[in-house]
Amino acid sequence: MIALENISKIYPIRGGQHIVLKNLNLTLHPGEKIGILGRNGSGKSTLIRILSGAEQPTQGRIFRGMKLSWPLAFGGAFQGSLTGLDNLKFICRIYGVDYREKIDFVDDFSELGRFLREPVKTYSSGMRARLAFAISMAIEFDGFLVDEIIAVGDARFHAKCQHELFERRADRALLLVSHDEHTIRTQCQRAGVLIKGHLSLFDNMDEAFDFYRELGEINSITALHEVLRTRERAEKEATQPSLEEAPPCPSAANDLAQPSA
Repeated sequence: MIALENISKIYPIRGGQHIVLKNLNLTLHPGEKIGILGRNGSGKSTLIRILSGAEQPTQGRIFRGMKLSWPLAFGGAFQGSLTGLDNLKFICRIYGVDYREKIDFVDDFSELGRFLREPVKTYSSGMRARLAFAISMAIEFDGFLVDEIIAVGDARFHAKCQHELFERRADRALLLVSHDEHTIRTQCQRAGVLIKGHLSLFDNMDEAFDFYRELGEINSITALHEVLRTRERAEKEATQPSLEEAPPCPSAANDLAQPSA
């Protein structure tokens, strides 16, 4: 299980601060699949980086009981002067995996051919994405992080990526950030809406997308904040335990001992 508890991410800016995430709570259980909806600037990528461990929150706590992947198809962590193969060796060493058992899979899946043994700095962005996705699939993670739909290579390669992640690893946890309604509906069990650093989670997909569209139609910041406050109040009320009806108090007359005959 991965749990985020009251996570906030704040960046200092000139004359103040920029709040990217605010008091965010999220729990991802083994095998659970959650889709996150959010427009540009809502904090989606920051959330993914915090979950992956690439970035630390300003406030809050993280409980890590699962091994999560880095964002799939993200090749930004590669060392450019090293070959693709040497990057594979380095990453396998970090995760305690024997790289020799992974070479054939990465070579075959990435379809890089001789470029696997060339410096990564000579790769196109698509080639880096292919290598990153192949290494992500080669290492056994408990859960996968996907920042936007995986659109690596042509349609055939894209279908291969979808099969490898969604079908062969259907038992793994998944946190999927996307604008694509079809993918979230078909691949996820729950959905969350991230807006202005606030995350609202829904068990019902229709409610999630209705809320997402409602927020998209709001042009006023004041109105947006009011909707978020209303949603927060509703969530708090839903999580408060209901008080059981107390038994009626006995009357004073019943409390008095009856005189003996």
